[in-house]
Amino acid sequence: FFDGFRSSHEVQKVELTELEDMKRLIDWDALKRFRNNALNPEHPVMRGTAQNPDIFFQAKEAVNKFYEPIPDIVNSYMAEITKLTGREYKPFTYYGAPDAEHIIVAMGSVTDTTKEVIDYLRAQGEKAGLISVHLYRPFSSKYFFNVSPKSVKKITVLDRTKEPGSPGEPLYLDIKDMFYDKAERPAIIGGRYGLSSKDTTPGQILSVFENMKLKEPKNLFTVGIVDDVTFTSLPVLPEINVALPGTYSAKFYGLGSDGTVGANKNSIKIIGETTDKYCQAYFAYDSKKSGGITTSHLRFGDKPIRSPYLVNTPDFVACHVPSYLDKYDMLKGLKKNGTFLLNSIWDAEETKKRLPD
Repeated sequence: FFDGFRSSHEVQKVELTELEDMKRLIDWDALKRFRNNALNPEHPVMRGTAQNPDIFFQAKEAVNKFYEPIPDIVNSYMAEITKLTGREYKPFTYYGAPDAEHIIVAMGSVTDTTKEVIDYLRAQGEKAGLISVHLYRPFSSKYFFNVSPKSVKKITVLDRTKEPGSPGEPLYLDIKDMFYDKAERPAIIGGRYGLSSKDTTPGQILSVFENMKLKEPKNLFTVGIVDDVTFTSLPVLPEINVALPGTYSAKFYGLGSDGTVGANKNSIKIIGETTDKYCQAYFAYDSKKSGGITTSHLRFGDKPIRSPYLVNTPDFVACHVPSYLDKYDMLKGLKKNGTFLLNSIWDAEETKKRLPD
């Protein structure tokens, strides 16, 4: 799911599936029949000009037979892709402790962040889990319950949308409906995150799990903002470093058009293309573009990087604009024994005087 700029504009080292391998999964005769059924001036037909009350309702319900088999069809093709790639593909996948009592249900890039936090919690002896949604419509309770642990007592459903006036967001309501006629059903909580590419960090996901531990968890909450108007937000917890050991992260503050972004793009591509290391980069700039603030977020290491959020616990921070020293908290989140580099316009003694406490 390309859920916003943070995902779609990320530089990431990936391995592509060969087109020739994917071609074997397609029924080419069926594809040809489907294409031949399209509107074409060479063999014109008239369709759907108008339907009146006498037949519209019946025609609408007649499409059911085309939608009902889709989950099984998708699952069968996912199984073939699993054989091809060795990666797990299902309409719903589960990650975490097999006997987890507290689980999150979500879809999109936030699931990678959640997996990192689950690994962090499991290392501390906690039982947590995640159900990732890969087929949202048609929604299939059969495939959901195939992976849902029987031990679950509380479920938090995360939606990346807000529907004002609704009793909850779409995925939250779908999950509640599935459990409606179950004799034993867990407590189900809803929350919102990440609207307009708002950064969703491990600390926020940790706050979601902490909320589930409460006797009366907050429902229909928000994470990633401080809501001091309607008080929906969960407590803001300190950021935690959940990256795999050996992952190096760096943050560069620059000015639009000063070359910082271009240089960092080159650096991360050199690392990705000429070494065995995995890498990731994302470049954030404000809407003023030229002359505005830019922040380059870089990661690289020996293991795959699954951190679809900004660098918030860097090993290295560089500042290319001295005036930023008084505007932004340059050292926020910097790891112990980390490095701060200032591209200074002053000599050494003047630089010392100019550095804020």
